[in-house]
Amino acid sequence: MFETITKRSFRFNLLVAIGLMIVLAILFFSLLGVITRHNDTLIVPDVRHKNVKEAILLLEKAGFEADVRDSIYMDSIPALAVWEQQPETGAEVKVGRTIYLTVNKVVPPMVAMPDLEGLTFRSAEMTLRSRRLNVGDTIYKPDFATNTVLEQRLNGKLVKAGKMIPEGSNITLVLSSGTGSVENPVPDLVGMTYLEARETLNASNLSVGTVLIDAGVSDTANAFITQQVPARRNPLGELNMVRAGESVDIWLGAVKPVKADSAAPPAAPVDSSH
Repeated sequence: MFETITKRSFRFNLLVAIGLMIVLAILFFSLLGVITRHNDTLIVPDVRHKNVKEAILLLEKAGFEADVRDSIYMDSIPALAVWEQQPETGAEVKVGRTIYLTVNKVVPPMVAMPDLEGLTFRSAEMTLRSRRLNVGDTIYKPDFATNTVLEQRLNGKLVKAGKMIPEGSNITLVLSSGTGSVENPVPDLVGMTYLEARETLNASNLSVGTVLIDAGVSDTANAFITQQVPARRNPLGELNMVRAGESVDIWLGAVKPVKADSAAPPAAPVDSSH
């Protein structure tokens, strides 16, 4: 055969080679659609919020491949549920296309609790969202700074800034409602322990202001109130009045003070018959 080819002219052989290439090209392009399944397309089903195992089985039965690409934590869906899929639901793609899945984590990551005290409600809400935390209940309490955060709580307990908590936690905010419009007498704190005074002020919707501590005090909680501003009464003996949300400054001492009205027994009545 080689001798036959070599006996023919170069031009003839070239034409034969070109003809073969054309025939092969025609065959290739005519079969390309079959090889690549060009016209075989499917609609991507919706597997969001389904368990990842269920989602993979559903996709494989529908003629797709499935691959878990990433994970995220969302408290609104169950653990190991599909949060996102690419291509998205309803997309028309080729048979056998890989669908990439983003799955919800089993254990939420931990984040540091931000310091919200003193922030406005709007700022506190934005700060929580930036840490992937949620605003839970809001409780209003009388105080001067209207609509600012007084306390931050998790599961009913105060939570300090910097404490590591689960992402997605609901944070309860205690907010200031401003001072009240009704005036009430200042409670008499002198002689109480610091803990007793705080409870009394809380019951009256008042707060502890400045606390001055004597040098001899070693146990602040059980130290005694020796002085307060405003006092229970003014120099004329009239009751001082305060509004809910205001504060009372106190002085702490190690020794329980003796009140002026109990320092001496009442004077004996004078007998005018003599």
